[in-house]
Amino acid sequence: MSQPAPSSAPRRLRAGLAAVLLAGTALGGFAAGHYALAAGPEAAQIAPAAPARAIPDFVALVKRVKPAVVSITTMLKPQPGSDQQIITPFGVMRPHAQAVEARGSGFIINANGTIVTNNHVVKDAKSVSVTLSDGTKLPAKIVGRDPRTDIAVLRIDAGHPLAFVSLGDSSKVQVGEWVVAMGNPFGLGGTVTAGIVSARGRDIGAGPYDSFLQIDAPINEGNSGGPLFTQNGEVVGVNSAIITPSGGSVGIGFAIPSNMVKSIVAQLEAHGHVTRGYLGVETQAVTPAMIAALHLPSGDTQGALVAAVEPNSPAAKAGFQPGDVVRSVDGKPVADPRALAVAIAGVHPGSTASIGVMRNGSQETLTATVANLADQNLASGSGGSGEHQAGLGVALGTLTPRLRSELNVPMDTEGAVVMQVAPGSPAARAGIQRGDIIMGVGNEKVSSPAEAARLVHEALRKDHAVALRIMHDGQTMFVAIDVGKNG
Repeated sequence: MSQPAPSSAPRRLRAGLAAVLLAGTALGGFAAGHYALAAGPEAAQIAPAAPARAIPDFVALVKRVKPAVVSITTMLKPQPGSDQQIITPFGVMRPHAQAVEARGSGFIINANGTIVTNNHVVKDAKSVSVTLSDGTKLPAKIVGRDPRTDIAVLRIDAGHPLAFVSLGDSSKVQVGEWVVAMGNPFGLGGTVTAGIVSARGRDIGAGPYDSFLQIDAPINEGNSGGPLFTQNGEVVGVNSAIITPSGGSVGIGFAIPSNMVKSIVAQLEAHGHVTRGYLGVETQAVTPAMIAALHLPSGDTQGALVAAVEPNSPAAKAGFQPGDVVRSVDGKPVADPRALAVAIAGVHPGSTASIGVMRNGSQETLTATVANLADQNLASGSGGSGEHQAGLGVALGTLTPRLRSELNVPMDTEGAVVMQVAPGSPAARAGIQRGDIIMGVGNEKVSSPAEAARLVHEALRKDHAVALRIMHDGQTMFVAIDVGKNG
């Protein structure tokens, strides 16, 4: 795999994940010559057709946009602990850490020398320089960085107007469309590769607002921050990451869509930082197993399930409760937690948002005054068995001061500690572990083992599924448990 920031390489994902993705692609392929669908009696044959046009020639495009593509060289700050002590016959030496140089790519977006690149290209920079397509090397100033979207803005002073390119409309990009990536892979400035858009809206776990364009145009270490062009010469993405089992390109690359880049760059240019809305909820996806426990319509997993509400947050003041499923923001549908994060981030702090939620099977509308994310400090005993909940297969204990300290549980957190989990039990199958804190059953809060056992018993009398709100390794989430025959 390629090296992550700060080495200016595209962001690394785990090799195991890459291998799974690649294997899945191979197993899901079709043999050549298969044109018929097998979707049912109404499926019609898809007849092969002649190509609409020949493979495009990118010569004119490259000549036109190349002057606006730059190479970026970053001298990195010494890392803590980089100085070493060497014991010699003459005493102890402390040699200075050698300077580390990293390389990336970028592109000019106005004649005054404003440059867009990735945050991970310059985030640990001691100094940054930019090399233009004609070989001119200039010092660069970091105007602003946004780690959450991996975008950074630089500025250079060439003493004269510079050629620049425009950010296009990434919402119009279609899967299968030809695109061209340009940049500085492995220090080879001015490199051009071509391919197609493979998919849209990819979430690769790089950040809270992931919505990447997936491309098969080869990008490698040093391509980070470079532009992705359509055939008309507009930039529709910033090349940022790859999935690879080998460290080199295997045709799975990701670019930040230009519409996201526009908004971020405008704020970085104006203020040096990005302002985002803040609601104050921890959310998770709605799984099929949770539908019955949350009284949602059959088969409907749309929305973001509220797992926790930050005290004194906009959400708390608006009346949000754990177990609410957010379905819309200002009338726009919310498909999943990522969509909610993006929607709230786009609300100007101080403004109100109308948020539709499902609560206990009923649709409600809550009004929240969104705060500024930058102002928030976000949260990322006895040994006795206590109450035993046989239906789930767990033994619960009191959250004593000693256990609270050992498990690193905040002082304002109430609940019951999972002391034991029976092997093969419904709780074990759902992933409940010793040391988890049961904070709620459905929408009801839990303050003791006895209360947890009572609420679980009441829930199981109504249905065979129960939703537990738990704290696991400091993270709050809902877990659905279907006891079935074991109840």
